[in-house]
Amino acid sequence: MDQDVWNPSQSGRRKQDYGPKVNFKKKKVRLADFKGLPALSQKLVLRMQQDPNLQGFQPVEQCNLDYHPQRGSAIDPHLDDSWLWGERLVTVNMLSETVLTMSLEEDLPERGLVGVIRVAVRLPRRCLVVLYGEARHRWKHAIHREDIQERRVCSTYRELSAEFLPAGRQADLGAKLLNMALTFRGTPV
Repeated sequence: MDQDVWNPSQSGRRKQDYGPKVNFKKKKVRLADFKGLPALSQKLVLRMQQDPNLQGFQPVEQCNLDYHPQRGSAIDPHLDDSWLWGERLVTVNMLSETVLTMSLEEDLPERGLVGVIRVAVRLPRRCLVVLYGEARHRWKHAIHREDIQERRVCSTYRELSAEFLPAGRQADLGAKLLNMALTFRGTPV
């Protein structure tokens, strides 16, 4: 990964994007410079697809992120887009362990729940985590500055939402994205 260029990103992170250019507000996807996922990911993606929990997983986007404590790297609690990105988000945590903080805003006074519920999930070095279901759509996820003790690199893979799959409104665009992604000829965009 370090042979490719790392671009500055938000909150002290650096990134490498292998995916289409997306304007989530206008719901537009541009294929422009997208050439596919990087060659170094092909074996990993094939291995992922052998796991029963990732059956049928066909990523069309890969984002590599580089966190470092000296840069104050972090990512605030958020939900990934669900217009373009599908049910499963798959992340491979590399180089060092960290903590993924999951948070759920609850306001159920009848159950005595008011405020934010937080769960710290330890991510060992070289682990793979899959967010789906409520963990994907209701619980926000974050990496806090204090949980970055040494350099951490991760790769997150995203699949398409139903709108871009066969029988979806944008199935043709989805097919193009998938065909391009799985050539594994990508360079960072």
